[in-house]
Amino acid sequence: MIVSPSVAARRSPDRRPPTLDTRAVTGSRVLAALVTSLTLTLTLTLGAPALRAQAPGRGAPPRDVPAALALVKESDLHRDLFALAGSAMRGREAGTPDEMRASVWIADQLRAIGVKPMGDDGSYFQWWNMIRTRVSTVSSSASLGADTLALWRDIVPLGNTAADVDGAVLWLDNAADTSVNVRGRVVALRVVRPDPAAIRTTVNSVEVRYANAAITASTQGLARRGAAAVLLVADSITDVAFDGLAVLRARGTYDVDRAAPRFANQAPRVSAPPAARVAPMPSFLVRGSRAAQLRAAPRLRVQVRLERFETPSVNIVGMVRGTDPRLRDEYVLFSSHQDHDGVRYAIDGDSVWAGADDNGSVSVALLAAARAFVKQPGKRSVLFVYHGAEERGLLGSRWHAAHPVVPLSKIVAVLNGDMIGRNHPDTATLLGVQPPHRNSSDLVAHALRANQLTGRFVLDSLWDRPTHPEGWYFRSDHVPYARLEVPAVMFSTNLHPDYHTPRDKPERIDYPKLTRMAQWMYLTGWFVANAPQRPRIDPGFKLER
Repeated sequence: MIVSPSVAARRSPDRRPPTLDTRAVTGSRVLAALVTSLTLTLTLTLGAPALRAQAPGRGAPPRDVPAALALVKESDLHRDLFALAGSAMRGREAGTPDEMRASVWIADQLRAIGVKPMGDDGSYFQWWNMIRTRVSTVSSSASLGADTLALWRDIVPLGNTAADVDGAVLWLDNAADTSVNVRGRVVALRVVRPDPAAIRTTVNSVEVRYANAAITASTQGLARRGAAAVLLVADSITDVAFDGLAVLRARGTYDVDRAAPRFANQAPRVSAPPAARVAPMPSFLVRGSRAAQLRAAPRLRVQVRLERFETPSVNIVGMVRGTDPRLRDEYVLFSSHQDHDGVRYAIDGDSVWAGADDNGSVSVALLAAARAFVKQPGKRSVLFVYHGAEERGLLGSRWHAAHPVVPLSKIVAVLNGDMIGRNHPDTATLLGVQPPHRNSSDLVAHALRANQLTGRFVLDSLWDRPTHPEGWYFRSDHVPYARLEVPAVMFSTNLHPDYHTPRDKPERIDYPKLTRMAQWMYLTGWFVANAPQRPRIDPGFKLER
């Protein structure tokens, strides 16, 4: 799951059941499912054990459930996730050998299961290049008075743009003092303590979350006042975060050419900023020990130069052929991403950001679904797509949506999952069930029906709302397909305190819950694969953020 640009993130506490909102799903075709979901809310209120007693595996399965559902097993998910999200995979960072190692492992599993390769040249791999832009350590330089500042060790550029700064430092004791004319000046100040509501409650360490909010609070007003550049001095908390911020900022930004957009009206990538474009105000972070030196108004000289290069990433694509001569040229697409954050700065002595829930949980759920479909194929064909570099901006899904291995018009639904193994055992989220995110009431109805026959989760609609501060719907691989009017939903169990930290390990996953989520995803795909008619796009659908 890609990190949101939002700075305010409110979430339900881990293990506490969220509230069901009856506005989450509307329309006559899903009304019956809503009534059942409301019944589940009452059941959960009376006691979770009563709800879990109705789960699959505790009695004869309904006739609607295929026998192959039994192949979606907890033992397989446990084994596969410890392999994929173990320390040996080193966090599977996109554009590194670690992502390639994980991709080859997944392809080997698909081959052993019996899934047909659908990538380039008869392989499982669809190759494409990431465009990476970062500050050049070799070509950039910085000095403060007579002192040379080492990039990423003494000074951290807070933007990813070229810049030239040369001027005497103006020290501000109070950033809110608008009587001081800062226009055209190089301004230095201590970071401003952020509003607690602006500090995210997930992602990275506590100190890094605080520092990012403080940086935003410190620079916005000065940019509006016309400062030429800002030099932020770390406070005690930001000093602790300094090395972590350096590691994160040094990575730069990523994009992909000739790809589907993630956002409405997204401009195509350009190799360099046009000359007419106004560059953002350069801003930098230095350690707290520099405060006394900066009060003496030394001269700051900084030259930031960028480097751009391409590095390969990959989608892994396999197919199980359908059985119906009329329908097998249509495809149900199961979606995950195999990458995560790799090896970064250490938190509590651990620097491997393993990504067990994000998104190892869905990646192994797709393997389980593949075993079931190979054993018992549906009428339509099924595609299993692992999108590379999701964490870098949905790059793999944007590429495949623009260059699909089968005609896009033949993809009848995208069933995407992101983080399906944590939080309260009896709650989950289905994104794409309410306007403006819902693009197919038919697909939502299939998913709700499958939920009642498998996990029987109480569904939290809050995360699917366009007003949710996390912007959750827009942060995973279904989005490029939905924008191209392919019916799409996303399965999730939402954020938790270990999200995008080294603590997201396989041993922290709730494997019984993961099993039920995997069964839910599989059965939804089974229903779509065997329905007489493909899911329809809702009339007038237009996805806007």
